[in-house]
Amino acid sequence: MLSPMVMEEGDEVLQVLEVGEAVEEVKEVIISTIEEEIRRSSPLNSKTSQDDNWGETTTAITGTSEHSLSQEDIVRITKDLEDSVGLDCRRYVARYVARSIAVILGLLVFFTPLAFLVLPHILWPEKLQSCETACEGLLISVAFKLLILLLAVWALFFRPARAGLPRAFVFRILLAVLVLLFVISYWLFYSVRILDSQDMNYQGIVQYAVSLVDALLFIHYLAVVLLELRQLQPCFSVCVTRATDGETRHYNLGQLSIQRAALAIIERYYCDFPIHNPALLSASKSRAAKHLAGLKVYNVDGPGNNASAGMAQSQSRAMIAAAARRRDTSHNELYYEEAEHERRVRKRRARLVVAVEEAFTHIKRMQEEEPKKAPGDVMDPREAAQAIFPSMARALQKYLRTTKQQHCHSMESIQQHLAFCITNNLTPKAFLESYLSPGPTLQYGKDHWLGRRWTLISEASVTSGLKDGSIFLLKCVDFSLVVTSKKIPYVQMSEEYIDPKSHKFVLRLQSETSV
Repeated sequence: MLSPMVMEEGDEVLQVLEVGEAVEEVKEVIISTIEEEIRRSSPLNSKTSQDDNWGETTTAITGTSEHSLSQEDIVRITKDLEDSVGLDCRRYVARYVARSIAVILGLLVFFTPLAFLVLPHILWPEKLQSCETACEGLLISVAFKLLILLLAVWALFFRPARAGLPRAFVFRILLAVLVLLFVISYWLFYSVRILDSQDMNYQGIVQYAVSLVDALLFIHYLAVVLLELRQLQPCFSVCVTRATDGETRHYNLGQLSIQRAALAIIERYYCDFPIHNPALLSASKSRAAKHLAGLKVYNVDGPGNNASAGMAQSQSRAMIAAAARRRDTSHNELYYEEAEHERRVRKRRARLVVAVEEAFTHIKRMQEEEPKKAPGDVMDPREAAQAIFPSMARALQKYLRTTKQQHCHSMESIQQHLAFCITNNLTPKAFLESYLSPGPTLQYGKDHWLGRRWTLISEASVTSGLKDGSIFLLKCVDFSLVVTSKKIPYVQMSEEYIDPKSHKFVLRLQSETSV
């Protein structure tokens, strides 16, 4: 009978059951998408490609991969890539078609009043009545109203796109359909009552064109209300939680659809949330792996027994039981580990602060000596930053490594920030603020946020509006944002009247006082 026991590493045992498995040498297959290849080969990426060990000599160590892919997996991944590329092409074509339709509709709306005024002069010019003073005033009114309409449409609709949404905006489609039906109805009335009868009253035709322009201006006002003003009043309070580290923010949003609410949350995420640092999340995983790695299963009955079928299950149960017993003392290890880490961070921070203050003191001394130097010997801020950077590079790199921020700051970005601080006469504390506390994502280089693709996951339709209790996910490559919405409650306020006479009182003094 096999009786598995769990012992610590280094304990003496009678017999050790060694199970050897043949490990085949595998090759690592790296498959990258087209976007990754473009970003890898782009000049921006080549400029921002950084070396985490820019303060010391870099040594690259390669090893054998632990992952393998079969031929079926490669075929499946290739097919998924082709499908994703086809989806991107379809989205690009749909976006191009939508923009083309919008431009055609805008040109139709703008040239329709002009066509109403020009066609009578082309088709029956000899029958038209002369345009008097009132008619000419209406023509000036049409010209200025069309100019105002053109500027208003350009300001509201022809703005740079902030993001690519999965679905079309419902209100934009409704407004486009309304404008199209409106223009078609005006053209039908114009063709029946004016073109067929060849109306001679040109002032009436001008008034008809003025009425069309006025109606278009009112439709534009309706578009401003639906697209801009409707969402300004807060109606929902959304809670945004980052799934990896639990970082949470709360925002107030108006009456928006789920996809537009997701866009507003992503825009605020880049400005409000601290940058996502996966290196800080690996500490707990490595600690758990270290606890399990310290456990081994031994067989004291010998390897010749035929009861190996239940050996794996018995080993797993024994390891779980041992891990549960060790969990009572793991909090001491966590406490001392965190205390040691905080001590190291304070030590590195103190060294960094001293090094930066000495460097800025040297800069101040150089600035005082500049008037005495020849014009050719004066250094610009970039050269000054490169001159003093080596004195603080080692302390800064050690601090960034201790706080696991070395992948967020490259040597080039640090020198640029140092030159910026020298140019604007910032203090050492202002220079260190970007490294002592993590900032929002937009504070760092573009390679940390440029071209990042988000996936909206929602049970409800993304074009439907936010509701009380709506839940959806915004998934990225490294993490996901969980969004829950709550409706802002209706507040009932009442007024309580306080009589001013109730605050009055009478002070009565006794005639006899104590001596």
